[in-house]
Amino acid sequence: MKITQLRDKDKTTALTTMDMETWIGKTRTETKTQPVSAFREVLRYSLPDSRCYEADKLPKILPAAEFRRAEGGKQMKSYNGIVELTVGPLSGGPEITLVKQLAWEQPQTHCVFTGSSGRSVKIWAKFTRPDNSLPQKREEAEIFHAHAYRLAVKCYQPQIPFSILPKEPSLEQYSRLSYDPELMYRPDSVPFYLSQPSGMPEELTYREAVRSEKSPLTRAVPGYDTERAIFMLFEAALRKTHEEIYEAEDEGAPERGEDFQAMVTQLAINCFHSGIPEEETVKRTIFHYYLRRQEVLIRQLVKNVYEEQKGFGKKSSLGKEQYLSLQTEEFMNRRYEFRYNTQVGEVEYRERNSFHFYFNPINKRVLNSIALDAQAEGIPLWDRDISRYIYSNRIPVFNPLEDFLYHLPVWDGKDRIRGLAQTVPCENKHWVDLFHRWFLNMVMHWRGTDKKYANNVSPLLVGPQGCRKSTFCRSLIPPAMRAYYTDSIDFSRKTDAELYLNRFALINIDEFDQISATQQGYLKHILQKPIVNMRKPYGNAVLEMRRYASFIATSNQKDLLTDPTGSRRFICIEVTGTIDTNKAIDYEQLYAQAMYELDHGERYWFDQSEEQIMTRSNREFEQVSLEEQLFYRYFRPAKEKEDGEWLSPAEILEDIKKNSAIPLSNKRVSVFGRVLRKHEIPSKRVHRGTVYHVVRVL
Repeated sequence: MKITQLRDKDKTTALTTMDMETWIGKTRTETKTQPVSAFREVLRYSLPDSRCYEADKLPKILPAAEFRRAEGGKQMKSYNGIVELTVGPLSGGPEITLVKQLAWEQPQTHCVFTGSSGRSVKIWAKFTRPDNSLPQKREEAEIFHAHAYRLAVKCYQPQIPFSILPKEPSLEQYSRLSYDPELMYRPDSVPFYLSQPSGMPEELTYREAVRSEKSPLTRAVPGYDTERAIFMLFEAALRKTHEEIYEAEDEGAPERGEDFQAMVTQLAINCFHSGIPEEETVKRTIFHYYLRRQEVLIRQLVKNVYEEQKGFGKKSSLGKEQYLSLQTEEFMNRRYEFRYNTQVGEVEYRERNSFHFYFNPINKRVLNSIALDAQAEGIPLWDRDISRYIYSNRIPVFNPLEDFLYHLPVWDGKDRIRGLAQTVPCENKHWVDLFHRWFLNMVMHWRGTDKKYANNVSPLLVGPQGCRKSTFCRSLIPPAMRAYYTDSIDFSRKTDAELYLNRFALINIDEFDQISATQQGYLKHILQKPIVNMRKPYGNAVLEMRRYASFIATSNQKDLLTDPTGSRRFICIEVTGTIDTNKAIDYEQLYAQAMYELDHGERYWFDQSEEQIMTRSNREFEQVSLEEQLFYRYFRPAKEKEDGEWLSPAEILEDIKKNSAIPLSNKRVSVFGRVLRKHEIPSKRVHRGTVYHVVRVL
């Protein structure tokens, strides 16, 4: 059994495999450069939830499977059956030691060690089928691994008094190379037996048993959350102290600064009843009043108060509304994760300590459930309070497209965009370069840096059923972002169609030939619309919303384009075979290439020469109108210096109607003029309008 290591170097990613003993040796002994220790030192001074780029210097360890390098990315060679659990965040050495010891007591623990951050513990457990075999097909391995992860959490969580961080189980799940001289390894660990499941598990809720605490401070997450809570409680105790000492109405109240001992003593009493630890009270009192020289006296005063008083944390100095606000924020952050998704314009949530790996939209049922959960803990919250909190600036803003694009690795220099285009068999020699330009345009509009122009060009794949056109279109979007892809859009519902420009990243106009001639004018408008100005349902103001969507289209019919002036907005190609959609796509490197080229000035818009190429290539996909066919039946363009007639479109149509039994409508005169211009019939402007130089066909 071998595990996989990935190391990013400049623009390349090196993939190597190693056996278990080699990896254990690398983890127990740190190299001379001490990269893990340097990462932990930098992490000490990093803000919570901020990205620490020092971690990028550490290689990624993938224990679940052995991978090998393949064209377009990596490919699973064999499945190991190892599930990794992460316990944390932990406060320090004592908690790490406790977790490691409790995990080691379980005979199924294959390996347990401290994570690279020094704030977590990694647990590896082995799984196998009842016949001691493992799935070797990737699809079966992914299903087996997802069920194994859930079973491992259910077995280990009751034994460990700290949370197991929920991570979506995948074969590519990794952790950074760590350093732990006390790593514990059991080569003959007892495996978990699991029958091969038939499908992916559902997202089932799982909660650990948490002891109910009345004080938000005692339940706050160690670190940044606790610091904020203590700061708020101390300021409230300080305000209350000032009211009691300096703003008393009786004449005997001491002047400000006159009775130092009384001030510190009363402040210590209020801090004690607010539940602030003794050392925090001492440090904050010294800091607030700049009394460093009086530290010994302050410590003694506070110590005496804390020894004499009773009812620690029973009487907060916060007002009723302030205390409820503190309780609400602590409860929300402890039980749930929220984010305001700007892509869909809605707040999304997922439960902590559960098997909910994906964020889901908030609805009435969710609001009521959250309110009931809060009331079960003794917090007097109603659904209106929950709604007020959720739809406020307390919820962080999240843009999924920008989050994906700006957390990509360094591009390794391999051209994957053109390689992806080459999987589509066609005879158009310009297809690969045009697709590359369109792909850059799509990514640029996801970034939102070009608000003046829209990505008004769309690839249009034409081919028979079964050549995987729609599958190719869907595969352009990474699996984690498929929620922002759609192949269902109705141009007859114009309000919804314009909202789609903001809601989706890529829209596939499936069965393009089903779009009527009257709708193609509106389609042209949609394609070139750079921003969305509209009033949302039940809204009063007209909002300006970003356009993210680019378009791609498919069809089984070849005669598609009805507007000759809009053909430059499509990259029409005829698919001559089956598109190869079985090749693995390295999405991170695919989009990293686009980001790198855009950052280095690569042109993402189509210039005039490329538009002319598209116009010429698209002529074989244009519908030949009845008027066009009849024109060449009775007329032809006049050559240079050739005698002919200068006739208006109306006169040409009138002459055709005299010689043809096919009825023609006079309403088609303006359209017929555009047809003549498309075929570059010689023309000139006269007082009666535009006339064309033609010769009658005898």
